[in-house]
Amino acid sequence: MKTLLARLAVRPALVLCAATLAAQQPPLTAPFRFERPVVAPADGPHRLAIDVPLLSGGNAFRVVSTPAATTDRDGREMVAIATGGLTDLRLFDASGKEVPHLLVPNPTTGPTWRPAIAILPVAPVETVKEKTSGLEADLGSLFMVDRLRIDGLPPPYLKRVRLEGSGDRARWTVLVGEGTVFDLPDSQLRQAELSFAAGSYRYLRLTWDDARSARVALAPRLSAREISAASARAALTIPVPFERRPSEPGRSRFHLRLPAGRLPVAALALDVGGGRVLREAEVYEARLDGAEAVPALVGRGTLRRVEQGSLVAAALRLPIAAPTEAELDLVVDDGDNPQLEVRAITAEFAELPWIYFEAPRGSLVARYGNPSLPAPKYDLEAARPTVRVDTVAEATWGAPRTRSADENPVNAGPPLPTVGAPVDATTFRFVRDIPAGGDGLIAVALDEAALAHSRGVSSRFSDVRVIDASARQIPYLIERSSEPLSIDLPLTKLSTRPIALGPSAASETVYRLELPYANLPTPRLVLHTSARVFKRPIHVAVERDPDKRRRDPWIETLGRSIWVHADQDSPSPALVLSLPHADATHLLLVVEDGDNTALPIAVARLLLPAYRMRLFRERSQALRLAYGRSDQAAPSYDLALLAPRVFGVSAVAVSAGPERDQRAGSATAVVSPRLFWGILVGAVIVLLGMIARLIRKPTA
Repeated sequence: MKTLLARLAVRPALVLCAATLAAQQPPLTAPFRFERPVVAPADGPHRLAIDVPLLSGGNAFRVVSTPAATTDRDGREMVAIATGGLTDLRLFDASGKEVPHLLVPNPTTGPTWRPAIAILPVAPVETVKEKTSGLEADLGSLFMVDRLRIDGLPPPYLKRVRLEGSGDRARWTVLVGEGTVFDLPDSQLRQAELSFAAGSYRYLRLTWDDARSARVALAPRLSAREISAASARAALTIPVPFERRPSEPGRSRFHLRLPAGRLPVAALALDVGGGRVLREAEVYEARLDGAEAVPALVGRGTLRRVEQGSLVAAALRLPIAAPTEAELDLVVDDGDNPQLEVRAITAEFAELPWIYFEAPRGSLVARYGNPSLPAPKYDLEAARPTVRVDTVAEATWGAPRTRSADENPVNAGPPLPTVGAPVDATTFRFVRDIPAGGDGLIAVALDEAALAHSRGVSSRFSDVRVIDASARQIPYLIERSSEPLSIDLPLTKLSTRPIALGPSAASETVYRLELPYANLPTPRLVLHTSARVFKRPIHVAVERDPDKRRRDPWIETLGRSIWVHADQDSPSPALVLSLPHADATHLLLVVEDGDNTALPIAVARLLLPAYRMRLFRERSQALRLAYGRSDQAAPSYDLALLAPRVFGVSAVAVSAGPERDQRAGSATAVVSPRLFWGILVGAVIVLLGMIARLIRKPTA
C-alpha cells in the first residue's frame, strides 16, 4: 500500500517535470517550400490579394457554388467560391515572429443596382461616316460602379454601343469603346450588361450605333451596379497554353496546361475564329478508377456565336468543376463542320478570399508549401465579425522563390515510394531505355510497339515493368488518355491484283496498307479523299497463306463499309472503319469503283487507344522499360494507394528509346549469320560425301 501511495505521489511530479521540459524546448518550425516578401504600406490592418503563384504552391482550395447576391432575369445565376485553402500559409515579421492572419471573403452584402433617376435623350447624328443615337442616365449622386444593365428592350435585338462616364457632365471617360448588347431568344443568347473598370461616376452616356441596325424605338430602363472597394477587384484570370492534338474525324481536341494542379478554376473562356458557331464541347482530366487513371468529365457546354453583318453575339464560356490535374483535354464536336479554330483560352478562377493581417508599415515574409500543415488558430479570429476588408490598406506581393534544403529545419521524407521488388530484366523479350533527366514525376507514353508486343490492354499491361540499374522495379500508374494514338500509314496502289482476291466482276482499285506491327489493339482505320460526289463500297482484308483447309492463298475480310458523299460544295468527311484484332502487318484496301473513275485516297491513318505510365524518377536515374512475358501477373504497387498525391502534380512527358528484342539479340550472339551458313554448307558437303560413298559401295 505504501508503495502504491509513493507511486501516486511521484506521478504528478513526473508530469510536472515533463511539462517543464516541454516548455523549455524550442518550438518546432515547420518546413516550407516557398517564400516571398509582403510589403505593408501603412501601420495597422491590411488586406492582401491571393494570386496564381500563391495558389500554385499553397494547399488547395475547394470550390462550392452558391446563388449570386443578384440573379439574372431567370434567377439561375450561380457563383463559384473558393474556400478552405492555404492552410499552410504563415506570415513572419522581420524578427521572425509569426504574424496572425485571416482569410476573409468579400463582403457578404451583394452589390446594389441603382436605377437612373433621369434619362435624357442624346441628339441623333447622321452623316456619311456615322449614324448614332443615344441617351444619358443620371444616378443622382457619385457612386462606385462597374456595370450598366439595360432592361426594357423587346427582343430580338443585337446592337453595338459605346459607353462613357462622368462625374460633372463636363469631362467624360470612355468606359466601353465598342461593346455589344443582344437578346436573341431563338439562339439562346443574351447579354444586356456592359462591364467596365470600377470608378466613381454620376452620369453614364450610352451611344447606339445605328449604321447596321434600326434605331431603338423605346427608351430602356438603365441601372448601374454599385460596389464596395473590396469587391472592385476583377476576377482572377490567366491565359492557358494549349496545343491541338490528333483526333478522330468530326472532333477537335486540344491539350491545356495550367500552371499547377488543384487550382480553383471555375470556367474556361474561348476565343475562336470563323463565323457562326454552334458546337458541343467537353473538358476532361485524368482521375483514378481502380488501379488505372481514366479520363473524367469535369465540364461541358454549348459554344454559341451568331453574326449579323459585322455584329457578333457569342457565349463561348465553359463552366467546369475545379480540376485536380494541371493538364486538361478540351474536346469539341465539330459535326460536319471544319475543325474549330481556337485562338486563345482563358481560365477564370472562383471568387477568392482576401488575406487579412495587422502589422506595422514595412516588410513581412510569407511562407507556404507544406501539404501536411493544418490551418493555424489565432486569437485574431475573435475579431472576424468586425473585420472590414473594404476599408483597409492593400499590401502587395514580392517575387516568390523556392527555399533551399538548408532553410527547411525538418527534412521531409520521400513523398512516394520510388522503388519496388527486384526483377530480372533479361526474362523480358523487349527492353527500351528511358532517358535520364531531372527528378520528379514523368509520363512515359506506351507507343504502338509497346501496345503490340506487351500483353496489352486486355491484361492491364500485366507484363510491363520499369526497372532501374539495380534491377529493382519502379512503381507506376497506367493512365488512359482521352485522345487516340494517331499513326500515318504507308498506302501503296497495286498495279497487279493479288491472286487471292480472285477475279473481279467490276472495276476495283486495290491498295496495300502497311501496319507498323501486328496484333495492335482495337485499331480504327481513317481514310481521306479529295473527291466530292461519290458512292463506293470498301472493304479491308488480309491475304492469308494456304493452310490445312485451303490449298491456295485466301482472303480474310476484316471490315466493310459504303463511303458516300453527295455535296459538291463541301469536302467529304473521312471514313472511319473499326477493325478487329489482326495478326498481320499488311492489309489490302479494296475500293469497288464500278464504272466510275478510281476514287483518290491520299491519306490513311490508324487510331489506337493511347496509354502512358506515371512514375517518379530520381535525378540522372537510368531506367529501362521491359515487356514481353506471358507468365506475369499485373503488378500491385503502393503507388496506387497514394494516387491522390500523384494527381495534381505536373508530369514531364518522356519517350522511351528504340525497342530491343533480347531474344533476337541472344540468337545472334550465339550463332552469327556467317557461322550459320558456314555450318549449313559444311553439313551439305558431308551429306553429299556420304551419299557418294554409298553409291560406290559394291553390293553383296
